[in-house]
Order: sequence, then structure tokens, then C-alpha cells
Amino acid sequence: MRHAEDVTFGGSGLDRAGEVRGDAAALAAAAADPTARTILLWRGKPLMERSRPAKLLRLPMDHPVLASADPSPILLGREDGAPRFAHDLTGWEPENLDASQLGGFLDPSEQHHPDFGADEVFLELRRVMTWLSPRDAELAATAKAVFGWHASHRFCAKCGEASDVTMGGWQRTCPACNAHHFPRTDPVVIMLITHGNSVLMGRSPGWPEGMFSLLAGFVEPGETLEAAVRREVFEESGVRVGAVAYLSSQPWPFPASLMFGCHGHATSQEITIDPMEIEAAMWVSREEMMTVFAGAHPTILPARKGAIAHFLIENWLADTLD
Repeated sequence: MRHAEDVTFGGSGLDRAGEVRGDAAALAAAAADPTARTILLWRGKPLMERSRPAKLLRLPMDHPVLASADPSPILLGREDGAPRFAHDLTGWEPENLDASQLGGFLDPSEQHHPDFGADEVFLELRRVMTWLSPRDAELAATAKAVFGWHASHRFCAKCGEASDVTMGGWQRTCPACNAHHFPRTDPVVIMLITHGNSVLMGRSPGWPEGMFSLLAGFVEPGETLEAAVRREVFEESGVRVGAVAYLSSQPWPFPASLMFGCHGHATSQEITIDPMEIEAAMWVSREEMMTVFAGAHPTILPARKGAIAHFLIENWLADTLD
């Protein structure tokens, strides 16, 4: 695919400094480096300067707010040779917090910590992902995914004991049985399924009214990407798929997926949805999809901008898949 890595969270060439993670002395030296900076997350929401484009804040390692942060930061890597870390401030409780907005399809709420300026707030990453530079997006997505893994994997899966954060945040080690555990990434296929001049679209319950996107599903153990595409499309819509090709990937830290964008050619058109999987599905012509993307369609809303579904459809419309 001509523009495979232009997708949001597609990567910025960050030096992840993997050789430093297992070296305690090197980690300490990196944290003490005067050029070192850290990004701050609160319940998965990065601290940013509210603007367009938005700017991910990089704090000095001696910033007073870090005294209240989790004592186990993540080494994200190096940026222009300077160490970059991430700290988690989940223990802080904002005043007048409306928790009902957190974790929703689109969280519009902003949390302001008194140690920061009025325009320096914690923002939902899905809301602002298209406002960020590739580097800021990669740093924020990486930190969100790894912190999310730590929050849900605090105990050893082998013996049940509480595990310790090791390897600069990239591993958990059990002090009882010495088992090692690593950040989880779930492979997901998301499919641009075409038949002639049309693309197959579906919607899940709970989405904003009128929103449709590409079909998607988790890859099962022992399954190829191609087989997963065919199985998921048939299970959800009853449509049979023949040839399948890989297009592009996207890290999707909501909470911990790697989306594999694929193009599949349908060999049947009749749709029979599984209501346990999706709410509706339809074929949309290229001409109609152009109207959808222009925001002029009377009933269909486009896939979320910044998501790989939007990226794949956009390239299909522009004839830049190959």
C-alpha cells in the first residue's frame, strides 16, 4: 500500500532504546540525564496543551507533580537522543469529577490539575488523535497501552502472586516463581471488503446513530490473517470472501490491539447479519461513499477520522491501495 504508514499511530521512527531496559545503571542514568523528559497520563488520558494541533507535554523529571505519580515509570525511548519516559497519575482525584463520561465512545471531558496552566489538561486520546504530530501520537499510544496492561496484569498468571514492574516498564516479574510477563497486544483484522464498485459496511450497537465502519474481529490462535478475514466477514454478515491481501496496520491502544488492515474480494453479495455480532450491514457504492465522506449523506456517518477504517476507505476512494 502506497501510504501504509501514514495511518494515525503509524509510527514516527522513535528510538525505543530497548538495550537500556534491562540495565539498571543505564536506566538510572537516563532518568538523571538533564535532557530527559516524561509524559504524564491520568487514567489513560495524556496531559496535553489544548490547541490545534494539540501538543503532548514533556515534563522535566523533577517536576513536583511526579511525587504523586506511580513510582514505576516506563522508558519510552529516545527523542533526538534525549531519554523519554511516561508516568501515571491515576491516583489523583480531580474535583467535581463526572466519572460517567470516562471511557465512553467519545469522552469530551477535560481534567485540569492545579500544578498546570489553564490550557494544560488531560484529554481523551481518541478525541484528539488526529490533532497530534506522529511523534506525539506514538509516545501517547505507547504509554497508554503499556500502562493499561500494567493496570490489568498486576498478578502473576502462573502462581497468582503480585508481580513487580521490571525492564523499564516493559516486563512484570513474579518474585515468587520468577515467571516473566510481557505487554499484551491483541491482533485484530479490519476488512475493506469490496464487490465491484461497492464496499461492505457494518455498525455495532451503541455507536452514534448513522455511523458505519468496516467489519473487524479478533484473530484466533492458530489462524492466519487471511483466514480470520474470511471467517469474521462470514460470521458477521454471511458474505463469502475469496482473495485477501494485507494493506496496513495500526496500533490501537483502546485497550491493546494491533489492527491489521486487509482488502478482501467478496464472492457473494447477499447479507445475513448475526445480531449478536453487529446491528446492521450494507453495501455502499463508491459514489455514495464519496457523499458520506463529504458529510452530505442523509443517513450514513463516516467511520471515525483517525481510525484505520477511515484511512482504508479514504485510500480506496483515492485509488491508492496498491
